[in-house]
Amino acid sequence: MHAGARLIDVREINEFTAELGHIPGAELVPLGTIEHAAKDWDKLAPLVMICRSGGRSARATQTLKRLGFKEVVNMKGGMLAYNQAGLPVEGKNAS
Repeated sequence: MHAGARLIDVREINEFTAELGHIPGAELVPLGTIEHAAKDWDKLAPLVMICRSGGRSARATQTLKRLGFKEVVNMKGGMLAYNQAGLPVEGKNAS
């Protein structure tokens, strides 16, 4: 991931706090709200789009690029791959 990049999780709120949790510091911006939310964002700031498996975040990445964002990337494999790698998460519901 890009150092200093803004992490945008495009899942729904119930997924953000579910079994996969979320990356510490990630902002929840559900995919359906991305265009509205991005109106006030810096189009030159680096952004990393995150979802469960990489599909919705790929759509968010395309949308933002279409809106003129220059440094936006999709986190390939999403939170499934992130969890599989054993990286730190927060917001996980206790099992």
